[in-house]
Amino acid sequence: MDLVRDEVAELLGKLSSAKSPSGFEDETVAVAKEFCAGWADVKANSLMDALIYPRSFSGTKPVLMLDAHGDEVGGMVRSIRSNGTMSFVELGRFSPHVLAGQDVFVRTTEGTWVRAVIGVKPPHFMSEAEKAAGREELILDCGATSKEEAIKRFHMGMGEPFVPATQFEYDKEHGIAFGKAFDCRAGVTAMLLALRELSKKDLPFDVVASISSMEEVGERGVAAAVRAFQPKLAFMFEGCPADDTFQQADDIQAALHKGPMFRYFDCCMITNPRYQRYVLATAREHGLKVQTSVREGGGTDGGPAHMLDVPSVVAGVPCRYVHAGCAICALDDIEEAAKVCVAVAESLTPDTAESF
Repeated sequence: MDLVRDEVAELLGKLSSAKSPSGFEDETVAVAKEFCAGWADVKANSLMDALIYPRSFSGTKPVLMLDAHGDEVGGMVRSIRSNGTMSFVELGRFSPHVLAGQDVFVRTTEGTWVRAVIGVKPPHFMSEAEKAAGREELILDCGATSKEEAIKRFHMGMGEPFVPATQFEYDKEHGIAFGKAFDCRAGVTAMLLALRELSKKDLPFDVVASISSMEEVGERGVAAAVRAFQPKLAFMFEGCPADDTFQQADDIQAALHKGPMFRYFDCCMITNPRYQRYVLATAREHGLKVQTSVREGGGTDGGPAHMLDVPSVVAGVPCRYVHAGCAICALDDIEEAAKVCVAVAESLTPDTAESF
């Protein structure tokens, strides 16, 4: 599988820049439609799952489903206060203290996105008790000075979403990228590249893909995609938290430049051991880098899929500082994840799938 690094970076940049918090995945779907133009059809269901059918889809073969979620952690306006600031809820879960002072884009009632900031009380105004508690009251502030102005001039409204206003940057010299939403746009990038490659091949499976919605609020979208595709197997992609900056050396299980991470266990799935062994063996036979892990926390779309009796593995692209305003990932890990998927899909037979 030949990949052009600049194309990988460009696709990742477009996906990272898409403003698509949970429940509002429209911009991610739009990027996917642009990338798939000419070789695959992209249909969005009512949940805003993007269901992707390559033009080579026969409808007569068993189905191998690829998946990566299209949403990102964000927030939603809960109320507008008399002074023009807003309270909010999180869509998903940010790392503690990340939001304080974060610049964001908030969607207006007219459908445009404008700058705002997550306001926090300056230390000058904090009591000693507030400082000792270490907890800040956070507000969303677009610059309005009254509720009327926020609504009429800034077009703020209850239920409108926001995301971090992080600019994507690609460091070509070192092969790394900085940006928001790498969980899971790094996974979406790898999945789309793999799907395009597989669409050119005559395989004993029909390979389809979903960019599933609302993963960050409880893996809500992927089950509908599974029901639509009725797959025999699923190969999931994730932008998983890298642990190489916090763990002791012997405990690192997801490091940059070491390839995708395949988990044996997390809070929502014990990975099918037969399928997992097959994927890892196939990767090694092809000289591809992989990592493995056992995780106590962090669920993926593999959870709902395997509960629907679809054997699933999850290829996690290691990303430092996910669920924060800015993350870091290595493009060679994205490329390696795509290559592992292609190698597995090319080697699978219906009999092999039955053995899982």
